[in-house]
Amino acid sequence: MYVDTLLHIDGLWREAEEGATLPVHNPANGELIGTVAKAGLADLDAALAAAERGFEVWRNTSAFERYRILRKAAELMRERGENIARLMTMEQGKPLAEARIEVGAAADIIDWFAEEARRSYGRIVPSRATGVEQRVLKEPVGPVAAFTPWNFPLNQAVRKLSGALAAGCSIILKAPEETPASPAQLIRAFVDAGIPSGVVGLVYGDPHQISSYLIAHPVIRKITFTGSTPVGKQLAALAGQHMKRVTMELGGHAPAIIFADADLDQAASMLAAAKFRNAGQVCVAPTRFLVERSVYAAFTERLVAHARAIKVGNGLDAGTTMGPLANSRRVHALKDLVEDAQALGAGVHGNAEPLAGAGNYFSPTVIVDVTTAMKAMNEEPFGPLALLMPFDTIDQVLDEANRLPYGLASFAFTRDIGNVQALSDGIKAGMLAINHVALGLPEIPFGGVGDSGYGSEGGTEAIEAYLNTKLVTQRA
Repeated sequence: MYVDTLLHIDGLWREAEEGATLPVHNPANGELIGTVAKAGLADLDAALAAAERGFEVWRNTSAFERYRILRKAAELMRERGENIARLMTMEQGKPLAEARIEVGAAADIIDWFAEEARRSYGRIVPSRATGVEQRVLKEPVGPVAAFTPWNFPLNQAVRKLSGALAAGCSIILKAPEETPASPAQLIRAFVDAGIPSGVVGLVYGDPHQISSYLIAHPVIRKITFTGSTPVGKQLAALAGQHMKRVTMELGGHAPAIIFADADLDQAASMLAAAKFRNAGQVCVAPTRFLVERSVYAAFTERLVAHARAIKVGNGLDAGTTMGPLANSRRVHALKDLVEDAQALGAGVHGNAEPLAGAGNYFSPTVIVDVTTAMKAMNEEPFGPLALLMPFDTIDQVLDEANRLPYGLASFAFTRDIGNVQALSDGIKAGMLAINHVALGLPEIPFGGVGDSGYGSEGGTEAIEAYLNTKLVTQRA
């Protein structure tokens, strides 16, 4: 059963001070399934005061105790996984199998950061002078404001929560109003694991009001945001006005480069799975498929076959392999991109239309012979559109891969070590996967460059974003 979602402030689950709520709809059928409490300024003030008090408690909690609580939260997520996955599918739309994977991945991420909490080492720097000791210490930066989107309600939030908590920071999470119940269950796992009151806060409401109020507030010392590039630029500018540290994980338009020597069956299978996962609503999804001309037709045939084999429907129905888009805005945006590409001469494989009936459904679509004049090749589609373009030379494909200001994920399939080296040196992106698509694992860096943001939310780099470096030098 879907339940109404409350705020979590100072250790208590509570309604908004003014009693305001927002509706939550199931994107599979448009039905109203619940409400979420809408925070006002009084609620934000209460959350800020609690975070300030919670920080003083948590920063003085031993690294081992922080580790113990995080590990307990991960265990609770696994125990409650089926219920959380069903809530996620009801509010977000992704197939239940994908939701289960996301819950499991969230627990793994918590485990990773739990271990990192015990390994936030400083160091001793050898001195030039006798009797002088030079210590480098790592200290938590302070209360954090985190802003997360609806496409991965758990895994966008859990990286920020776990990194901040492992470092010794308190955190206020502004989770997505479209998908509130699953991130609330994430917070509940931390609370039930024994996190002290005030260390973790959860709010929902008007995104502009909440972001502008929290970022500017003197209690908040660190900002972390996942979302669109235009909004990220606005928030980063606001944070800069107040000298707040920022991590930005923004949009992408990932190239997937397929060379003639690649295993085409493997490439088509892996890239189709990555492209159409979560109905293409993935910031690291391959989007621009750049295929060497001699295998262009053969690869296209394979990719189209994978797209046609996808079963679109309600994520709770058996056999569904792709659910609806999260909202109707995305349906109209994708239709516009397809129509623009067709008008400029592209060919389309797939229905390329909103599917009949209730729900925000759009069929997996492969668009061939695209050009850079088409809107879809310049705007992040964020949906189940695969765009195919042939290339002839390595220089030509590198130019196209790097043409846009985005630099998040990139993919390539080749057996040629020369191609691997050229791509490793030439691709301008935060992440490059060659002959597979496994990005986003807890232990490896996750982040982009250029208009895709800065900072990392994975690997050992992730916890550094929540730590200040202090030098203590003293003479005996």
